[in-house]
Amino acid sequence: MSGEEEENAAELKIPDEFLKAKCLMNCEVALILEHKYEQLQQMADDPMNQMSQVFEKSLQYVKRFSRYQNPDAVRQVREILSRYQLAEFELCVLGNLCPETVEEAIAMVPSIKTRGRAHDDEAIEKMLNDLSLIKKFE
Repeated sequence: MSGEEEENAAELKIPDEFLKAKCLMNCEVALILEHKYEQLQQMADDPMNQMSQVFEKSLQYVKRFSRYQNPDAVRQVREILSRYQLAEFELCVLGNLCPETVEEAIAMVPSIKTRGRAHDDEAIEKMLNDLSLIKKFE
Protein backbone atom coordinates (compact mmCIF):
# COMPACT_ATOMS: atom_id res chain seq x y z
CA MET A 1 0.00 0.00 0.00
CA SER A 2 1.50 3.33 -1.00
CA GLY A 3 1.98 6.10 1.53
CA GLU A 4 -0.47 8.32 -0.37
CA GLU A 5 -3.47 6.03 0.06
CA GLU A 6 -5.54 6.49 3.16
CA GLU A 7 -6.25 3.38 5.20
CA ASN A 8 -9.89 2.29 5.17
CA ALA A 9 -10.85 -1.13 6.54
CA ALA A 10 -14.35 -0.83 5.07
CA GLU A 11 -12.75 -1.04 1.62
CA LEU A 12 -9.87 -3.31 2.67
CA LYS A 13 -7.39 -0.49 2.14
CA ILE A 14 -5.02 -1.60 4.85
CA PRO A 15 -1.31 -2.42 4.87
CA ASP A 16 -0.37 -5.71 3.18
CA GLU A 17 1.24 -7.09 6.32
CA PHE A 18 -2.10 -6.77 8.11
CA LEU A 19 -4.03 -8.36 5.24
CA LYS A 20 -1.65 -11.34 5.30
CA ALA A 21 -1.56 -11.67 9.09
CA LYS A 22 -3.17 -14.70 10.72
CA CYS A 23 -6.02 -13.57 12.97
CA LEU A 24 -7.71 -15.69 15.60
CA MET A 25 -11.30 -15.58 16.74
CA ASN A 26 -11.94 -15.29 20.48
CA CYS A 27 -13.06 -18.92 20.58
CA GLU A 28 -9.75 -20.04 19.03
CA VAL A 29 -7.76 -18.01 21.53
CA ALA A 30 -9.87 -19.50 24.32
CA LEU A 31 -8.95 -23.03 23.19
CA ILE A 32 -5.25 -22.16 23.11
CA LEU A 33 -5.31 -20.47 26.52
CA GLU A 34 -7.37 -23.30 28.04
CA HIS A 35 -4.75 -25.79 26.87
CA LYS A 36 -1.97 -23.67 28.35
CA TYR A 37 -3.97 -23.29 31.57
CA GLU A 38 -4.25 -27.07 31.88
CA GLN A 39 -0.51 -27.42 31.35
CA LEU A 40 0.18 -24.82 34.02
CA GLN A 41 -2.18 -26.56 36.43
CA GLN A 42 -0.24 -29.79 36.01
CA MET A 43 2.99 -27.99 36.82
CA ALA A 44 1.51 -25.91 39.67
CA ASP A 45 4.13 -27.15 42.15
CA ASP A 46 6.85 -25.27 40.30
CA PRO A 47 6.81 -21.59 41.40
CA MET A 48 8.23 -20.56 38.00
CA ASN A 49 5.03 -21.78 36.34
CA GLN A 50 2.65 -19.43 38.13
CA MET A 51 -0.08 -17.89 36.01
CA SER A 52 0.17 -14.16 35.58
CA GLN A 53 -2.78 -11.92 36.22
CA VAL A 54 -2.70 -10.88 32.57
CA PHE A 55 -2.98 -14.53 31.51
CA GLU A 56 -5.93 -15.11 33.85
CA LYS A 57 -7.73 -11.93 32.72
CA SER A 58 -7.11 -12.79 29.06
CA LEU A 59 -8.53 -16.26 29.55
CA GLN A 60 -11.59 -14.86 31.34
CA TYR A 61 -12.14 -12.34 28.55
CA VAL A 62 -11.98 -14.76 25.64
CA LYS A 63 -14.12 -17.30 27.45
CA ARG A 64 -16.73 -14.63 28.18
CA PHE A 65 -16.86 -13.36 24.60
CA SER A 66 -16.44 -16.67 22.75
CA ARG A 67 -19.54 -17.53 20.78
CA TYR A 68 -18.47 -21.15 20.32
CA GLN A 69 -17.15 -23.45 23.04
CA ASN A 70 -16.84 -26.84 21.39
CA PRO A 71 -13.50 -27.37 19.57
CA ASP A 72 -15.29 -29.03 16.64
CA ALA A 73 -17.66 -26.08 16.33
CA VAL A 74 -14.71 -23.67 16.40
CA ARG A 75 -13.06 -25.61 13.57
CA GLN A 76 -16.32 -25.67 11.57
CA VAL A 77 -16.79 -21.91 11.93
CA ARG A 78 -13.35 -21.24 10.47
CA GLU A 79 -13.94 -23.76 7.66
CA ILE A 80 -17.30 -22.22 6.73
CA LEU A 81 -16.04 -18.65 6.78
CA SER A 82 -12.89 -19.63 4.84
CA ARG A 83 -15.06 -20.78 1.92
CA TYR A 84 -16.11 -17.19 1.29
CA GLN A 85 -12.63 -15.83 0.50
CA LEU A 86 -12.74 -13.37 3.37
CA ALA A 87 -9.70 -11.52 4.65
CA GLU A 88 -8.53 -12.90 8.00
CA PHE A 89 -9.83 -9.95 9.99
CA GLU A 90 -13.20 -10.12 8.22
CA LEU A 91 -13.47 -13.79 9.11
CA CYS A 92 -12.65 -13.06 12.75
CA VAL A 93 -15.07 -10.16 13.07
CA LEU A 94 -17.91 -12.25 11.69
CA GLY A 95 -16.91 -15.26 13.80
CA ASN A 96 -16.65 -13.17 16.96
CA LEU A 97 -19.76 -11.04 16.57
CA CYS A 98 -22.08 -13.56 14.87
CA PRO A 99 -24.36 -11.18 13.02
CA GLU A 100 -27.88 -12.50 12.51
CA THR A 101 -28.87 -10.55 9.41
CA VAL A 102 -27.21 -9.54 6.16
CA GLU A 103 -27.59 -5.90 7.17
CA GLU A 104 -25.76 -6.51 10.47
CA ALA A 105 -22.97 -8.37 8.67
CA ILE A 106 -22.48 -5.54 6.18
CA ALA A 107 -22.58 -2.93 8.95
CA MET A 108 -19.90 -4.84 10.89
CA VAL A 109 -17.76 -5.68 7.86
CA PRO A 110 -18.60 -3.28 5.01
CA SER A 111 -15.71 -4.63 2.93
CA ILE A 112 -17.66 -7.83 2.19
CA LYS A 113 -19.66 -5.74 -0.28
CA THR A 114 -16.67 -4.00 -1.88
CA ARG A 115 -13.42 -4.64 -3.75
CA GLY A 116 -14.63 -6.59 -6.75
CA ARG A 117 -15.17 -9.86 -4.86
CA ALA A 118 -18.34 -8.49 -3.34
CA HIS A 119 -20.67 -11.11 -2.00
CA ASP A 120 -24.29 -10.82 -2.92
CA ASP A 121 -26.91 -10.78 -0.18
CA GLU A 122 -27.81 -14.43 -0.87
CA ALA A 123 -24.23 -15.61 -0.30
CA ILE A 124 -24.00 -13.61 2.92
CA GLU A 125 -27.35 -15.00 4.06
CA LYS A 126 -26.17 -18.55 3.39
CA MET A 127 -22.96 -17.92 5.33
CA LEU A 128 -24.94 -16.57 8.30
CA ASN A 129 -27.37 -19.51 8.16
CA ASP A 130 -24.46 -21.97 8.18
CA LEU A 131 -23.00 -20.23 11.24
CA SER A 132 -26.33 -20.20 13.05
CA LEU A 133 -26.68 -23.96 12.47
CA ILE A 134 -23.34 -24.56 14.16
CA LYS A 135 -24.39 -22.45 17.12
CA LYS A 136 -27.76 -24.19 17.30
CA PHE A 137 -26.28 -27.69 17.40
CA GLU A 138 -23.26 -26.93 19.57
